[in-house]
Order: sequence, then C-alpha cells, then structure tokens
Amino acid sequence: MKVKTRGFGKDKKIIKKKKDLLGPARKRFCRFCADKLGSIDYKDIKRLEVFITEKGKIVSSRFSGNCAKHQRRIRELINKARFLSLLPYTR
Repeated sequence: MKVKTRGFGKDKKIIKKKKDLLGPARKRFCRFCADKLGSIDYKDIKRLEVFITEKGKIVSSRFSGNCAKHQRRIRELINKARFLSLLPYTR
C-alpha cells in the first residue's frame, strides 16, 4: 500500500489510494446471460428500474455488470418505456 504525505510541519496528512479503500474487486457477471432469460420486455418496469439511478440516468455496464449485447437491449427498452410514459425521464 502506497502512502503519500502532503503538507509540511504539523499539518501532514496521510492519503491512501482509492483502490486500497474499496477492497478487492469482485467479478461482475451479466445477470441475463447467467439466468438465460429468453427475452426482456419493456413492460417489465421492476426489472428495468434496477438499471436507472435516482436522477434517472441509465447505469453503465461497468457498474451493472451486463455484457455489451444485453446493455444495448436494456438501453433500447428503457428508452421505449420512457417514451410510453411507463418510466420517468428524471426523478
């Protein structure tokens, strides 16, 4: 673990890197590939709300763990549900 000091004299602070604070990274997986779900529907709002933040942004695949194929499908379905007023654009 690398420790950097900043400042001079009494005001020295120890700063740790973010990776050290977060702990070991766990392997993310695509829940749609793992469960082998055949189709995802735009009317299934409960499942789509998981992929939307509090502000209404679509969660990236880096955080959700979806593969590229399913992330594109999720984006299409969220936009379709928003257009039909099933999901809000903002909260």
